[in-house]
Amino acid sequence: MKKLLTVLSLTVILGISSHTLRAQVNNNTTKDTTADDRGYLVKVGDKAPDDFELVLQNGEKTSLKELRGKVVVLQFTASWCSVCRKEMPHLENDVWKAYQSKNVVLIGVDRDEPLPKVQKFHKDMEITYPLALDPSAEIFGRFADKKSGVTRNVVIDQNGNIAYLTRLYDKKEFAGMLKVIDQLANQKGTASL
Repeated sequence: MKKLLTVLSLTVILGISSHTLRAQVNNNTTKDTTADDRGYLVKVGDKAPDDFELVLQNGEKTSLKELRGKVVVLQFTASWCSVCRKEMPHLENDVWKAYQSKNVVLIGVDRDEPLPKVQKFHKDMEITYPLALDPSAEIFGRFADKKSGVTRNVVIDQNGNIAYLTRLYDKKEFAGMLKVIDQLANQKGTASL
């Protein structure tokens, strides 16, 4: 009888452990994959959302559809963001100045700030790449959860696909982004217009 109780107890314990393990596996595999742990709603390989117009701080307008055939880097930023300010000189020198003659476009997308503030931010940062307005963070919301923060870069290839995503200013991740931009900029005949 004692052996039978021991076997039954072990069976119950193993059954509960097995059920718990299956529940954990199921929870992990059914995790919401629409946003990654950095707040992105898109992922590398996705077609970049392009159903919006970019209005630049100088009044010019463009769109991702118009820029198809070029490598586009969208830098989501804001004047109040200290990490953005830290990253911007690197974007200016290592992306904009280094690649603008190689069919690469860098546009800062300023989250939810009025034109005068965006123009002042552009001047204060002494950057030459353009900033676009993003009222109500509508453009930002196509790429990331609006509850998540700025200082992120989205690299879009010549065909309109997302090639790289960054979050915050991490030197290793930034170097990886530069490598991807360099590879894309030096590809020949990849654009499908």
